[in-house]
Amino acid sequence: MAPYSKIKQCLCLCIFVCCISFAFTRDIPNIQIRAVNLGGWLVTEGWIKPTLFDGIPNKDLLDGTELQLKSLTVGKYLCAESGGGTIIVANRTSVSGWETFRLWRINETSFQLKVFNKKFMGLDATGNGIGLVAVAEKPAGSETFEIVRNSGNANHIRIKAPNGFFLQVKTEELVTADSKGDGNWGNDDPSVFVMMTNKGGPQGEYQVTNGYGPIKAPQIMKEHWSTFIVENDFSFISSNGLNAVRIPVGWWIAKDPTPPLPYVGGSLQALDNAFLWAQKYGVKVIIDLHAAPGSQNGFGHSSTRDGSQEWGLSDKNIQQTVDVIDFLTARYANSPSLYAVELINEPLSPGVTLEIIKKYYSAGYNVVRKHSSSAFVIMSNRLGPANPTELFPLASGFTGSVIDVHYYNLYSDIFNSMNVEQNIDYVYTKRSAQLSQVTTSNGPLTFVGEWTGEWQVKAEKQDYQNFTKAQLEVYGRASFGWAYWTLKHVNKHWSLEWMINNGYITL
Repeated sequence: MAPYSKIKQCLCLCIFVCCISFAFTRDIPNIQIRAVNLGGWLVTEGWIKPTLFDGIPNKDLLDGTELQLKSLTVGKYLCAESGGGTIIVANRTSVSGWETFRLWRINETSFQLKVFNKKFMGLDATGNGIGLVAVAEKPAGSETFEIVRNSGNANHIRIKAPNGFFLQVKTEELVTADSKGDGNWGNDDPSVFVMMTNKGGPQGEYQVTNGYGPIKAPQIMKEHWSTFIVENDFSFISSNGLNAVRIPVGWWIAKDPTPPLPYVGGSLQALDNAFLWAQKYGVKVIIDLHAAPGSQNGFGHSSTRDGSQEWGLSDKNIQQTVDVIDFLTARYANSPSLYAVELINEPLSPGVTLEIIKKYYSAGYNVVRKHSSSAFVIMSNRLGPANPTELFPLASGFTGSVIDVHYYNLYSDIFNSMNVEQNIDYVYTKRSAQLSQVTTSNGPLTFVGEWTGEWQVKAEKQDYQNFTKAQLEVYGRASFGWAYWTLKHVNKHWSLEWMINNGYITL
């Protein structure tokens, strides 16, 4: 028998060699991810499932809706003079930022109106209480108005102020809240406005839950979560050549079962179910923090209230997001299905600076590692003006790090005039070069976390087959893998389920 000291030396040597081997191999995934996103499920996106919004009263007046108000009597638009900070007038013949109001919805008829410089319209507390100003930084009762629609023409409205009277335009420079609003809705009534709304406001989790309100929203959302993605979907995914799902979640999931209003509890149970189904069908899970507190990009899919981008503006905000990652990783670290955690989706430059995102990614990485030594940590590149390799110095110092890039032949004017062949050639040349730029032998892994079969051309089935084939060939070179956006979608070419079932894509 060997002396104890010799055994100890051998054991230490073996452990050292194993650790070195682990350190060199850990960044290499044991599978290449071939995934599909479960978009529109635990983070609402209205364009994926528009019917989810159908039952909302006044559904054209959701949070973040931009509207302009034209006086019938003077024929000009309400305007927050100087963009806010002073009086409201009615002297503009055309509309731009100062003549646009963003809604904060209180209920189906009551709203607060946010102006260009982020202040809110309200009654002038310094005067006789009937003047209109836009000076409040945070809205309260004196900034809450009721919109009363004409039953015969929903775009003709009166606006009831918190003093019980209606707004009226006395002159182009004088708008007051002292009308009884008992006219006949005619063109001579100074309390009547023509309301014009934009059609492209955010339609995310905030809009759907606040739109239905605290009584109806829980019922609607729980029905959606239990029917939109079900166990059979994981069976379908597993049997069609896919090995993973990327599941977008919102920050409020960490506050389940009682998240702050207007959010609704129950999404955590749906995520728990997803992990059970994933394990049953041999599917890996990538948790993707798609919506961070304050919104990291101002888009509806990050649950912005009104299009504002406020994530990362304070250390408290960043820490709150780190806490969400902490919660999610701790909960699922022991699940054999957890494969990766994506710290945030599509932070938008320049609102999110490189300094801020690096600070957050460092903290987020450390908190994942606190609970898991094996889960990959995915860091999304910034959208907008940003260097695609800007995260390399940071991510290269982390074990198991992945850079996420999203490639769509959409959302840019360069695709507007491209035909079928030019789009496919763009994938083989430009996208291939872009992917090579972010793929290195000694840096972080690369993940094409979103791509799709939709494009801006009228095409035949064979064209779609060739387009998706090109993307699969190119994105298949990503060292971590890829994920199609998305499994289910009302627009069929965005739906991988439809594309597979109808032979538009071969995986």
